[in-house]
Amino acid sequence: MSKKLARKKTADTTSVAAPKAGRPNMPGYGLSKSRNGLLPWRWAQDRLGKSRQYWIATTRPDDSPHVMIVWGLWLADAFYFSTGKNSRKARNLVENPHCVICSENPAEAVIVEGVVESVTDPEKVEPLYVAYQKKYKWDIRGMGEPIYRVRPRIAFGLFEKKFTGTATRWTFS
Repeated sequence: MSKKLARKKTADTTSVAAPKAGRPNMPGYGLSKSRNGLLPWRWAQDRLGKSRQYWIATTRPDDSPHVMIVWGLWLADAFYFSTGKNSRKARNLVENPHCVICSENPAEAVIVEGVVESVTDPEKVEPLYVAYQKKYKWDIRGMGEPIYRVRPRIAFGLFEKKFTGTATRWTFS
């Protein structure tokens, strides 16, 4: 199977339209008002794909935040991860499926806000297992834990070295 075909089978068949790029609302940070220098979505996808660890922020039932490291995959415009069904983050996501995913490098940060969904279709899960095995050298098939997908609703790209001219906010339809 070709890599292109494998990627297509991994994700839901609906493709995410290219997001709309603009500046984030960050009063007092001296951001450029020009659209020149906005980061392309491809820049964000590259960093999300290359991260080994990701931060996930969820909300506890008492509305306090919870942040943890997870391993995961950025594939076909979505973030996929697994966690124990009894973990704090999994229990939080049952109550409130909104979460934030962040790449591992804060100097070239990508922050994705979205809503988590379970992935249960065996045809969609199997390619994720294969990609996870390739990336982490660990077969998670036998764990019996859920696989989750986060599709972006809003994302931010923050490139420290050129921050004021490149800070970007992407919105998804």
